[in-house]
Amino acid sequence: MSTVLELRDVVVDFDGFRALDGVSLRVERGELRFLIGPNGAGKTTIIDVITGLTRTASGDVLFNGTSIARRREHQRVHLGIGRSFQTPTVFESLTVLDNLDLAASFRRRLPRLFARRRGVDPAIASTLERIGLAADAHRPAAALSHGQKQWLEIGMLLVQEPALLLLDEPVAGMTPRERLATGALLQDLVGEHTVVVVEHDMAFLRRFASSVTVLHEGRVVSEGTVEEVQSDPVVREVYLGRSRDERSGAAPVEVTG
Repeated sequence: MSTVLELRDVVVDFDGFRALDGVSLRVERGELRFLIGPNGAGKTTIIDVITGLTRTASGDVLFNGTSIARRREHQRVHLGIGRSFQTPTVFESLTVLDNLDLAASFRRRLPRLFARRRGVDPAIASTLERIGLAADAHRPAAALSHGQKQWLEIGMLLVQEPALLLLDEPVAGMTPRERLATGALLQDLVGEHTVVVVEHDMAFLRRFASSVTVLHEGRVVSEGTVEEVQSDPVVREVYLGRSRDERSGAAPVEVTG
């Protein structure tokens, strides 16, 4: 396997607050990697750094072995990095098919952008089947459930042919059935794509994750399989709420009131 994504000692500061504190990680081609950790651990900040939404104070980000730290957001998209958000960003007044067609235009030559559509592009038809929305192709996106909108947003990324998919809490707000369908979709994508998922749903993670990175207070505290991170005493401490000062041996602050 070859490394698709690598972060090297990445530091991010927000007005004196250190959101990422020397984060290093590697994601291999075709991998399904989950990023987990308590609120404020730095998970979404990592996604923002990879996509160029947030700049680093120091460190480097490499995509397919090349530094992209100075690349703009749109340049990273052209390189093959796709990203979804916690709240689906679809065009609700357009149909499902039109949403996908619009997203696919990103890869089209200029003359094709103005050509009248004749039938459904085979790549779009395949994506509709893959995301489970073939029967809903002509429905307005506003009529979809929350979970279906998430699938549509993933489909809009897929028609842009990304090598790396970054998904921020894709199953948040979904029904149990939608969560299972989403997990199956993610497993279907890996191999052809590399997928990094930020997630809070531990049951979902235990069922579908192959590798996990655990973050806390802007640092990587554990990596490995689900079984390995679950048995890591540092991870258990993190989820019980111990601070980095307590873990490093400093005297805990006594709270009185």
